Amino acid sequence: MSIASLRRSAVATVSGLPRGFWWLWLSTLVNRTGAFVLTFLSLYLTQQLGHSAWFAGLVVALHGLGGVAGSPLGGLLTDRWGRRPTMVTMHLATASCTAALAFVSSAWSVAVVVLLMGVAMQAVRPSINATIADMVPEHDVRRAYALNYWALNLGFAIAAMGGGVAIVLGYRTLFIVDALATTLCALIVFLRLPETRPEAKVDTAGNVVEEQKVSVLDVLKDAPFRTLVLLNLLVTVIFTAPWIGLPLTMAEQGLAPSSYGVVIAVNGIVIVGFQLLVNKVTDKRSPAMLLAVSSLLFALGTGATALAGTPVLFAATVVVWTIGEMIHVPTNAAATAKLAPEHARGRYQGVMGISWSIGGFVAPIAAGWIIEGPGSDVLWIACGVIGCAAAVGYTTRLRKALSDESPVEAVEPADAPVPATASEAEARA
Repeated sequence: MSIASLRRSAVATVSGLPRGFWWLWLSTLVNRTGAFVLTFLSLYLTQQLGHSAWFAGLVVALHGLGGVAGSPLGGLLTDRWGRRPTMVTMHLATASCTAALAFVSSAWSVAVVVLLMGVAMQAVRPSINATIADMVPEHDVRRAYALNYWALNLGFAIAAMGGGVAIVLGYRTLFIVDALATTLCALIVFLRLPETRPEAKVDTAGNVVEEQKVSVLDVLKDAPFRTLVLLNLLVTVIFTAPWIGLPLTMAEQGLAPSSYGVVIAVNGIVIVGFQLLVNKVTDKRSPAMLLAVSSLLFALGTGATALAGTPVLFAATVVVWTIGEMIHVPTNAAATAKLAPEHARGRYQGVMGISWSIGGFVAPIAAGWIIEGPGSDVLWIACGVIGCAAAVGYTTRLRKALSDESPVEAVEPADAPVPATASEAEARA
């Protein structure tokens, strides 16, 4: 492929999206560029505050646990309060928690602040995903999610490199910079991003039609979406496992910790360098097929880790499951938007976020237990099996529900009457 064709491909990938999306994209980039806390939190707790490695792991797990509560909270606020107010409030709450970490030192205070930070950080995500579904044309939704995910990883890569250099200034300085970046992100959203929550519907007489109440339980009664959530939970588990299992497995092979740093850096390099190309190749493909393919790539990449023994081979496995990640994340977000009724997009994205949080909480604990017990080979074989099972599920259970021809019905609570002007949700591919 020539440079000219690559340039045309890149232009086609980023063109045609509304201006509001690019302000949201910029806010994501700014926010992640200053995201130092999670990257250096375990080192701060052990080296600076003198806490044990066990306590550091517990605190990181509490951050994930906070996300389990934050996702449905953010989804509820997104639909009832609005996209922009939820984003601004939760970004400012995250900034406050991050700044507080620079000044608290007791075990209990650190744990509480990190838990609350997990709630706020996860609560903002349903509003971001719902905003993209609101403002971007139907045929471009998955591309928009992919571009936003690219911004997230580009910012994270910058933060990792900048944090490594700036750490000489001290951990507390990094946390203050993180808080300032998150505040700037909130300012961009407040000043430049329009509110996109759908306006209330009116009947023929001009009266406002009251929207039906949709709870988390009502969302889970949506069978296709419930299946999507459960399958995403399986993928999340095998996506999270390498972040704990890979360094332990490489240590078993006698490789130095620095080797792990180089190998895992491949993940960010591949995403930043090739996300746009992957998005071009997968554009307009069947969502169910893409989710199945991504699951198989996760299965192949993680399963092959059991056969690796050198840094090059470990890096090769990372490349494989990273391609799966680049396909899965935007496609799953777009599939969630497709299945969600227009007035409940926030709640649907919030419930989907719960699966990410649970997977992020369970996988590290399970991976550590399996490696210490049955062994690392069992962990990677299990990941391969789970990935294959998820691929089968996407192919057999969601092909019809996610097809372009399949209409999306609004969720009806079992005990609620059907509204007179109930409408189908806008399809999101």
